[in-house]
Amino acid sequence: MLNMQRLEIFVAVVETKSFTNAADTLGLTKAVVSFNIKQLEQELGFSVLTRSTRKVAVTDAGEHFYLRCQQLLQDAESILDDFRNDHTGLRGRLRITTTPEYGAKVIVPILSAFSALHPQLHILHSSSSKNDDLIAERFDVAIRLGQLVDSTHRAKLIDRFDILPVASKEYLMMHYDSAITDLKQLQTARWLAHSRLATPLTWDVLTPTGKNVVFKADATPIIMADSAASLLAFARNGTGIALLPAWLVQEDIATGSLIHLLPDHCFPRQGIYALYPNTRHVPEKVRAFIDFLQSQIDKQRGR
Repeated sequence: MLNMQRLEIFVAVVETKSFTNAADTLGLTKAVVSFNIKQLEQELGFSVLTRSTRKVAVTDAGEHFYLRCQQLLQDAESILDDFRNDHTGLRGRLRITTTPEYGAKVIVPILSAFSALHPQLHILHSSSSKNDDLIAERFDVAIRLGQLVDSTHRAKLIDRFDILPVASKEYLMMHYDSAITDLKQLQTARWLAHSRLATPLTWDVLTPTGKNVVFKADATPIIMADSAASLLAFARNGTGIALLPAWLVQEDIATGSLIHLLPDHCFPRQGIYALYPNTRHVPEKVRAFIDFLQSQIDKQRGR
């Protein structure tokens, strides 16, 4: 039978890339870490690490074993958390990753309220424009926006939102005599686009007559950025036109800082999803947070 502590030690060595750093992280001596890795390899019958005087590297077999260890340790932690929760409320750690913009505007206030309800639960919130690997980064929940393509995790649709083409008054006055009146003008515009999208300027658009047409910008974007916040800043500065979430630009539209272009045309609505690892045991803290998130979004929507 494998020793769970040895698995934890092995994972720490892989993640810190050092026996010494792993020992410091776990509060052990380097000799204890080294002994347990040797014992683990004897029990497995193959090497999980290669060692040199300068560094420690994981073997191919060790890499596969590492991923399984991560999942096993996460499951074990979840089971222990649920057992404690039955007696003392939610405890342990809840690791959540979101985009910086939606995280700061929507998720952080909800996390604050959730934390107040569960003071013994420690929350780790990570903001990233990249789609972090839930298993490798050991996240419990990822809030993803857009069209969901990842089928390896469980997912719950939380809400939907509109995406709107926007530009500043200054940009419109300079290039279009104050207004864009049709899709053709929009196609020939100076576009700002999100670099993480596979086809950032190709969309199905519903026209006022109820017809679906394929919109595709005529030229490559003049600026690409990896965050919606950057695209918003460029649009505010009159650099070009950006297609951005309604929840991000609604205040700018209300104050007149940005103009919603062709408001009678509809770009495809996007989803807001809570993703979590597809394991046999879903931790109570994950279920509780997703239910709370859904209830707060519904309350904001008046549903």
